[in-house]
Amino acid sequence: MRIRIRHETRYRYLEPAKSAIQHVRLTPRNFDGQHVKQWRIDVDRDCRLIGSEDAFGNLVHRFTADGPLESITTMVEGEIDTFDTAGVASGALERFPPALYLRQTPLTEPGPEIVAFARAATARETSALGALHALLAAIHEKMTFDTDATHAATTAAQSFAQGKGVCQDFAHLFIACARAIGAPARYVSGYYLRSDGDEQVAGHAWAEAHVPDLGWVGFDPAHGVSPGERHVRLAVALDYLSAAPIRGARAGGGGEVMDVRVRVAGTQSQSQSQ
Repeated sequence: MRIRIRHETRYRYLEPAKSAIQHVRLTPRNFDGQHVKQWRIDVDRDCRLIGSEDAFGNLVHRFTADGPLESITTMVEGEIDTFDTAGVASGALERFPPALYLRQTPLTEPGPEIVAFARAATARETSALGALHALLAAIHEKMTFDTDATHAATTAAQSFAQGKGVCQDFAHLFIACARAIGAPARYVSGYYLRSDGDEQVAGHAWAEAHVPDLGWVGFDPAHGVSPGERHVRLAVALDYLSAAPIRGARAGGGGEVMDVRVRVAGTQSQSQSQ
């Protein structure tokens, strides 16, 4: 499937900022499940984009813009060919052994309630893959998608206690549960092609867990499925903070408002292998 993506992020400053610096993790990499056909990043300021890789192997671009700045808009756009790999993220760049992803973070710390939930959900499973699919189903059933219930700093324990959250919270909860039963797990940022085709106010997020003899496998608890042709993978990390699409800082400005518009659509042009 060929998917076209346009993702625009605009920061408006309540007072003109003297300067701003941003780190942008919005460039996908090739792996067996996706091939990047074209991709570009634009910033509506006179600045230089400097590309690099972070510790996890994600592609990062950073820039500094001098003010006075009333706003900054960053736009990424491109086309990706996606392939159904049954959720297996083979052929991806790996910088660390799976054991690193057993490390808990403040956003994924499970707490006794999550540990008990994870153990109960997987008690009857005899394989690692079966246990992870049981977690996927249990989280999808327990949690309610609610865009007003949480924020970027909400922890897995907090969203679990509320029983509500967005895809970021579902992913953090899955990661916390997987690590609690001894399965390395990590956060994945990306995009999802919805059937309604409506404009979205954010990208998407899911998790990957490492399965012996199989490798890294994706689990999307917000939709209750393993990632397929409708998913586009951007970045991986221990949690959201290290995989956030845009992070930065500013001098001055007196506060800011962020507006995000995402359009994910299938195209008429399909890859020759379809």
